[in-house]
Amino acid sequence: MTRPVRVFINGFGRIGRTVFRQLSNGANDQIEIVGLNDITPLANCAYLFQYDSVFGTFPSAVTAGDRELRVNGRRFAFHQEPDLGKLDLSDVDVVMECTGRATTRPIAEAGLNAGAASVLISGPSSAADITVVMGANAYQMGDARIVSNASCTTNAIAPMLRTLNEALAIERAHITTIHCYTASQPTVDQPSDSFARGRAAAVSMVPTTTSAASQITRVLPEFEGKLSVSAVRVPCISVSAVDAVLQFARLPKEPFAEFLRETFAGSPLIGVSDDPCVSSDFRGRPESLILALPETQTTGPHQARIFGWYDNEWGFSARMIDMAVRMAARDNTATDSP
Repeated sequence: MTRPVRVFINGFGRIGRTVFRQLSNGANDQIEIVGLNDITPLANCAYLFQYDSVFGTFPSAVTAGDRELRVNGRRFAFHQEPDLGKLDLSDVDVVMECTGRATTRPIAEAGLNAGAASVLISGPSSAADITVVMGANAYQMGDARIVSNASCTTNAIAPMLRTLNEALAIERAHITTIHCYTASQPTVDQPSDSFARGRAAAVSMVPTTTSAASQITRVLPEFEGKLSVSAVRVPCISVSAVDAVLQFARLPKEPFAEFLRETFAGSPLIGVSDDPCVSSDFRGRPESLILALPETQTTGPHQARIFGWYDNEWGFSARMIDMAVRMAARDNTATDSP
């Protein structure tokens, strides 16, 4: 029997804990967590894992031991090492770099220096060898040892764009992400380099920028000069949305909503919904994007509006898990269809 993929999680913040929660709930039996690392006191990490304001209380016992986190009777080595390179990770296949600090090469490659085979960064990073999005350009990963998993919004948009471009030839597009607030925003007004981003997150809608504007053309360079992306942060703690207006060379003859349903039928990355839902209905969904078919509209023979939901933490963490398995396998012959 093939041994499991040995994963080490560096950084036990929102994404690190969400990945660990999914795997602790049996999301993927191909992965074995062999260690965790965070400079936050272990007791606090255990508490934040057990009691989560978004995903609820973890259903099994969680306790902090002597340099270990105990979850449902299982013991996980827990380190508090600021310099990952000082650890022995020679038995690790993939380090999930979830600190949010891997924007420079020395930090990004610390896992490699500790002996791990590969590093997967949970966000955009110019220090990575390549930026990869499942369903968009994962077939290009090759033997890259430091891989960026891009952003949650890029994971939501890029697979949809690639598929629709291949089917209908997208000529131009504007996409707005309606994004829940994150830890980068304050709870009360405070000074910020971006004035609007310094306003209280739970009070106002905040127009802002998104890294997806550059990340999408990095993974899908054919959209250079054809695509604009903007963002509005909204007073919502969980689940974001994509509102896309696309200009096609042609539209299908059948109703566009039915075309979307048929195109993405069976996709593990892009789902569809026929119900009149709201954002909280999609909390904990593992897809990168769920298309809201009742919101689909067309104008004339070339233009369509597509609206979709994505759990920016849970769905992105699910892609981290998928990518770790793919990195360990290095199956360069695999196809990459959403």
